[in-house]
Amino acid sequence: MGNILDRIVADKREEVAAAKVAVPLDDVRRRAHDADAPRDFFAALAAPAPAGIHLIAEIKRRSPSAGLIRADFDPVAIARTYASAGASAISVLTDAKYFDGQLGYIAEVRDAVSLPVLRKDFVVDAYQIWEARAAGADAVLLIAEVLGAKGVAELTPVITNLGMTALIEAYDPDLFRSVVDTLGEPLPQRVLLGINNRDLTVQRTDLATTERLAKLLADTSRLVTESGIHTRADVERVQAAGAQAMLVGESIMCAPDMAARIRELLGITD
Repeated sequence: MGNILDRIVADKREEVAAAKVAVPLDDVRRRAHDADAPRDFFAALAAPAPAGIHLIAEIKRRSPSAGLIRADFDPVAIARTYASAGASAISVLTDAKYFDGQLGYIAEVRDAVSLPVLRKDFVVDAYQIWEARAAGADAVLLIAEVLGAKGVAELTPVITNLGMTALIEAYDPDLFRSVVDTLGEPLPQRVLLGINNRDLTVQRTDLATTERLAKLLADTSRLVTESGIHTRADVERVQAAGAQAMLVGESIMCAPDMAARIRELLGITD
């Protein structure tokens, strides 16, 4: 069935349909309204970055492209390492089938650190947004290659009306421009734009994607670059292209010393 992204999305739709039967939307909405108020993910990335660029450090055990990334996987310990090493926010992969994630990791991480937390998953339905808020998420990722520009525009207000931040990512230049045109510039409040350097359909990564797509924006102050960042030179490259924040997972998760890798990426020498 198609490429890996098509398979993930098809499985996700089945998963969400089953979740709706197991836990009706009204119940999830009640839990979302009872949850602690969201932390301001947007403000955390809008503040001046001591290292010149913000880091959203990602927690994930495996991926379809890399396989098992880290065997000694403890989300709470990892989150504490991220917070102490200089991350501005944390991304938690919650997809179970392809990434070994769990929705429950969000609450565990949020209880352990003061940083805002992003739910990173393949959102195909507003149900998952309510589910994210009920779990304690402060931000939610929307993937334009999954939803299209129209779907992104429909789901973004669901996120922001719950007080969370929407991180909207795209890889394809035409789709990226369509998303920006649909949302309008300046972007709505609590909305960040992400450029995914990885083509999710073939799992190929190219940092030049950020350089190309950043040029389509009149204002890069809300720009987040994602995937393919492994070295300090990579960071300097995407920063020069206009990125204000970077979402990094594998290169940190696979490092023997995750804190040292973060300091290296951020150029922290003391």
